[in-house]
Amino acid sequence: MILTNRASKNDKDLKDEAEPVVSESEQLLFGGPLRYDQGWSRHEEARTHINFRSMIKQLPAQLGTVLRLAWAADRSATRQLIGAEIGQGVVRVVTLLAVNAALAHVMAGASLQERARAAAPALAVVAVSMVVASLCRSRSTYMTGRLEPKVERRATETYLERACQVELEAIEDDGFHRLLDSAQYGTISARYAIKMGTAVINALLAFVAAIGVLTVLHPILMPMLVLMALPSGWSALVTARRRYRLFQAWVQHSRACQKIAQMIIDPKAAPEIRVHRVGPFLLEHFRGMSEAAEAEKDRVARQEGRTVLIASAWTGLATAAMYGALFALLWAGVMDLAVAGTAVIGIRTGAASLTTLVGQLNSLNREALHVADLERLVTEADKRSIPVGGVDLPEHAREIRFENVTFTYPGEDNRGELALEDVSLAIPSGKIVALVGVNGAGKTTLVKLLAGLYQPTSGRILWDHVDSAKASREQLASRIAMVAQDFTRWVFTARVNVTIGRPELPMGSDRLQGAIEHAGAQDVIAKLPRGLDTLLGRGFHGGAELSGGQWQRMGIARAAYRAGEVLIVDEPTAALDARAELEVFDRIRALADAGQTIVLITHRLASVRHADLIHVLDGGRLVESGSPDQLLTQDGSLYAELYKLQASQFGSEQSQKGGPVPRPHSSSSDASASATSS
Repeated sequence: MILTNRASKNDKDLKDEAEPVVSESEQLLFGGPLRYDQGWSRHEEARTHINFRSMIKQLPAQLGTVLRLAWAADRSATRQLIGAEIGQGVVRVVTLLAVNAALAHVMAGASLQERARAAAPALAVVAVSMVVASLCRSRSTYMTGRLEPKVERRATETYLERACQVELEAIEDDGFHRLLDSAQYGTISARYAIKMGTAVINALLAFVAAIGVLTVLHPILMPMLVLMALPSGWSALVTARRRYRLFQAWVQHSRACQKIAQMIIDPKAAPEIRVHRVGPFLLEHFRGMSEAAEAEKDRVARQEGRTVLIASAWTGLATAAMYGALFALLWAGVMDLAVAGTAVIGIRTGAASLTTLVGQLNSLNREALHVADLERLVTEADKRSIPVGGVDLPEHAREIRFENVTFTYPGEDNRGELALEDVSLAIPSGKIVALVGVNGAGKTTLVKLLAGLYQPTSGRILWDHVDSAKASREQLASRIAMVAQDFTRWVFTARVNVTIGRPELPMGSDRLQGAIEHAGAQDVIAKLPRGLDTLLGRGFHGGAELSGGQWQRMGIARAAYRAGEVLIVDEPTAALDARAELEVFDRIRALADAGQTIVLITHRLASVRHADLIHVLDGGRLVESGSPDQLLTQDGSLYAELYKLQASQFGSEQSQKGGPVPRPHSSSSDASASATSS
């Protein structure tokens, strides 16, 4: 009971001592103490309450995890590693027994020559054992080094594979994303677990070998070994727990310091840092936060020093007791001098092995917890993965129809708010269909449902007669091409930035040139230092950067290269001037004339004069549909109201300049309103 209370008190002390002190910089920049709130912080209590019993209990499962990782990565290397470790254990037993035999001959009463001759075979065994041990250590080191990168690669591939295959709503779910963050540490821990597991096996076999030999020599020697090793083991255990507490409490603080350092050298922030002289400000607070962390580490280091001092004193007393016991056994004639000499060697070897074992077990336990997160990610991701197979879509759908579609974003933060409510509309094949509405109307949500990124909470999306929820997701994805305003600007070559729309196709085909011409990106490519083989992204040797308008043309070329049956374009001309905008929309019109279905989202309402059909959304509901002419002349039309607001804004600007005010539906008004509404 006293031991239990003392352990509880120690755990409480460890928890209290890890509480971070909030620095002024931390309070000012980040609003308070920085706590790491990712999923694996739940391991904190498991780690800080660990004891010898729980470590031994968890050891088989943890070593099993390490063995599975190694076996999956390289079976041959795993077999050789296990063989080398077992070989080292056997050699230790043989060496101790040979040393005991050699000492017995050396301390016999015969002449020096006779004793040397008698001890020679045992000494030869010791020499051979040392050579074999060296070979086994060398093989173990090689196999461990061979396994580590393979295990890390396979673990990382598993992590990335699961991240790619889950539904979009899983990636956007806060709880699942925390699991992704915590499991990411598991990819690195998988590598470290190989080294830690090997060290644990090595120390465990050494300890077992020492215990076995000492038990043969005299039964009292094994308890003496444990008595000597316990203080060092306790010291290693407490130190490991304290360091883990420090890591847990200050890891987000450390990440914040790294973030500040990254801001100082970030090319995007560089202009403002220099114009506003932000650099000294950031450096000052980086120093303040770093000094706060250093002070905490200094305090923990002092505690570790006291712990080591106490453990060393205990070990000294235990060592004195051991030598006293050996002397008593020798004095009483119970033990021979040769046996006593071997016992000293065995006890020291066993004590060192047990101390190492405790420390490595702590490290292995830490890494195993993170690897367990990776394994949990695999399980959860499989439950939330994009389904394979399904009903075939029509070869050429005549119409895509939303029937009473309602959608609510998952997650507690949304509180059941509807993003779309009872929406029914049609998207005819080969037409330009514009989605219009104020921010938050549900336009982007609707196209994500169309692309199969989400599934309706209720209602159906039909490709002719096929429900998209039951359709093959692979086929559905192949029918869609998308150009978003914030599309990904890959830090790859210009060639890859276009062809990544269909990465499975050859990258040097006429299709590539046609896509570039369709987007009007020939001049963009021509100005690049190495043409299509130019890296797009500064910070790498030979990298070039594009303007917003140039990037938008690259995005349009990517969509044209993909050549999906349905092209979704979200603000496709936001970074283009008025002339380039008209050119792009003419090209979009040409795509529709060639049979491609265009779903257009834009706030430049004059631009949707190209549309065959407009659906107006407001507050997640469909409020009106029709052609541009129908909606402009319809009483109470929201589209007409928004259109006239944009046109009147331009008109007032032109009136102030003394220029003519264009009429809403003429070509000039289209271009002008389009140019100014941005």
